[in-house]
Amino acid sequence: MNKFKQRLGTLWPFFGFVVLNLGLLSGSRLGLALWQAERVSDAGGWGPVLLQGLRVDVSALCWLFGVPAVLTLLLAGRQGPGRAWMGLMRLWLTMGTGLLVLLELATPAFINTYDLRPNRLFIEYLIYPKEVFGMLWQGHLPAVLLAAVLMPAALWGLWRWSGRLCRELTMPAWYWRPVLALLVLALGLLGGRSTLGHRGLNPALVAFSTDPLVNGLALNSAYSVGFALRQLGKEESASSLYGRMEQGELLATLHQAQGRPEQDYVSAALPSLTHNTSSYRGKPKNLVIILEESLGAQFVGALGGLPLTPEFDKLARQGWLFEQLYATGTRSVRGIEAVVTGFTPTPARAVVKLDKSQTGFFTLAQLLRERGYHTQFIYGGESHFDNMASFFLGNGFEHIVDQRDFESPAFEGSWGVSDEDLFARAHQEFERLHDKGNPFFSLVFSSSNHDPFEFPDDRIELYEQPRATRNNAAKYADYALGRFFEQAQQSDYWQDTLFLVVADHDSRTYGPELVPVPHFRVPALLLGEDIAPRRDGRLVSQIDLPPTLLSLAGIDSDNPMLGRDLTRYSPNRALMQFDQNFALLKGEDMVVLQPEQDALGFQYDSGQQALTPAPLDTELAQQAKAYALWGSLAYQNGLYRLPDESANVALNEESSDETR
Repeated sequence: MNKFKQRLGTLWPFFGFVVLNLGLLSGSRLGLALWQAERVSDAGGWGPVLLQGLRVDVSALCWLFGVPAVLTLLLAGRQGPGRAWMGLMRLWLTMGTGLLVLLELATPAFINTYDLRPNRLFIEYLIYPKEVFGMLWQGHLPAVLLAAVLMPAALWGLWRWSGRLCRELTMPAWYWRPVLALLVLALGLLGGRSTLGHRGLNPALVAFSTDPLVNGLALNSAYSVGFALRQLGKEESASSLYGRMEQGELLATLHQAQGRPEQDYVSAALPSLTHNTSSYRGKPKNLVIILEESLGAQFVGALGGLPLTPEFDKLARQGWLFEQLYATGTRSVRGIEAVVTGFTPTPARAVVKLDKSQTGFFTLAQLLRERGYHTQFIYGGESHFDNMASFFLGNGFEHIVDQRDFESPAFEGSWGVSDEDLFARAHQEFERLHDKGNPFFSLVFSSSNHDPFEFPDDRIELYEQPRATRNNAAKYADYALGRFFEQAQQSDYWQDTLFLVVADHDSRTYGPELVPVPHFRVPALLLGEDIAPRRDGRLVSQIDLPPTLLSLAGIDSDNPMLGRDLTRYSPNRALMQFDQNFALLKGEDMVVLQPEQDALGFQYDSGQQALTPAPLDTELAQQAKAYALWGSLAYQNGLYRLPDESANVALNEESSDETR
C-alpha cells in the first residue's frame, strides 16, 4: 500500500475518495433497487442497473474530481501557495462527497413523491426556500432531522479523513507535473464522457426499460441533478430530443392532425392562428377558472376514485363533467400553461417560467382584457412562486391577489392561506366586480391539497389517520369548494358567469410505464346557469378547455390555440409530457417519444387503465412528433401571439433550429 501511495503521490487523496464514493453510490443504488425490487425484476434490470450504474458513477466522479486533480498535480507543495492549495483540495473533496451523500439521502423521499430520482424539479424548488422548508419541516420532519444529524457528522469525518490521506505525500518533480496533468486531464475527460462516440454519456444512453424509475436507478442523484441543471440553461428544444422535421412537413402534419379546414387558418406568419366562432351567441359571460391543486381522478368519487369528493360529486350532477380528460403534465405550471394559454407541452420548462414568454405570449387574460374584461389571479400563497406573477402581469392579468392581501385569515399553512380563505376572498372579488358592471376573468388557484397537507380543524370527518395525508387534504379541498359554490349559486354574479373546475395535475404520478397514463387523468367540470347536466366520456386534453370556455362564454376570436372547442368537435386525443417523454394518445392507440430513441407504440384500455405494447402506428408517430416539435418552434420563434402583436414576426426557415 505504501508503494502504491508513493507512486500516486499527490493523487493519493483522490484515489481514496473515488473508491469511497464508488462504494457509497453503489451501496445507495443497491438499497434503492432492493426497495423497488419488484419493478427492477419486472424490467429485467438488475444487471443494467448495477453495471451501468457503476459506469455513471465513474463518469460523475471524473467530472467532480478531474479538474482539482489536475490543479493538484500542478500546484501542490509543502510551502506557501502549495500548502494553501492542499487545503482547498481537501475542502473540495470533503464538500463534493458531502453533496453526493446529501443528494442520495434526499432520494428516497423524492422517489416516494415523484417516482423519479431528483431531477429538474429538485433544482426549481431550491429557488423557493420558504415554501420548501415549510413543506419539509411539516411533512418530512424525521428525514430532515436525520439529514441534520448525519451531514455534519459526515462532513467532519470526511475532513478528518482527507487530512490523513494528505500526510506524507510524494511530490512529483516539476518537469513531470505538466505531463502528468495532461495525462490525468485526458483520462478525466474520457472517463467523464464514458464513450468515444459523438455524444457523451447521458441518461438516454443507459436507459434500457420502459420504467422511468428503473432507468433512473442506473444513474446517481448528483448526476441526474447535474444533467438537469445543464439542460436547464439550454432550454432543451424538442428536436434535439426527438429528432428534427422539416418545417413545411411539420406544419402540414400538424394541420392534418388537427382536422380543421385550411380556410380556418388566417395567418401565414402565425401557422396555428385560426378563426373561431363561439357556440353561445348571447351576452358574453364572465369566466372563472378554479384550478384545484393535485386533484387527480383517483381522488374523485364521480370518476371512480376514492370517496373523498362528495361536494364535487354533487356539483358534477349539475354541470358538464368530462370523464376522460388528461392533464398535459405533472406540475402546476404545466397545468396553468394548458388551461390559461392552451399551449402544448414541451420537454423544456413550462412557458410560465421561460424568458421569451414573459411578455406578449398568448393567454386567455390577454385576449379577454382586450375585450374589456377585468382580469385577475387569486392565490392563497405567494404569487412569485414558479414565476407566476411575472408571467401573468406580462401577459394580460391586471390584478393579483395573493397571500399578502389576506387580512386575518382563518388558517395559514406552509403554502399560504387555506382554501376557505381563498374562496371567501374570491367571492368578495366577484361580487365587487359584478357590482361595477364590467365582465371579468379570474384564475383562482387552490393550495391546501399540497404536501405537507395542512388544513383547519373540525371541518371534515377525516378519511384516515394520521391527519396530514393526501386523502384528508383532498377531502378538505372538496369541502372548501362546496362551501364556495353554495355562496356562488346564491349570488347575483352566478347567472352571468361560466365556471370551470379543473385539476392542474394528479397528486403523485407514478408507475412502471414510460408515461403512466392513469395518473394524467384529472377532473374537469363546467358549471353555470346555462350549462346543462352532462357526463362526457370523450377523450380530451387540458388544452381543449380554453377554446371551449371562449365558445361557451360567447367570445369569437382569432387565436393560436391547438385545442378544440368541445361544443363542436371531438378531438379524441390527449397530449402528455412526463419528464422528457412525450405521449400522444388517440383513441386507444398511443405513441411515446423518448430522448434519442425510437418511438414506441402502445394500446391503452381506459376501462382497465392498462397500457400494453403494440406495433407502432407510423402515421400517429409522425403526428406525435409534430405536436412535440411545435411547442419548441412556436416558443423560440415568437409564433404564439395574437395577430396585432405579431405582425412583424415571420417564420425564418433559414435560422430556425427546430426544422433543420
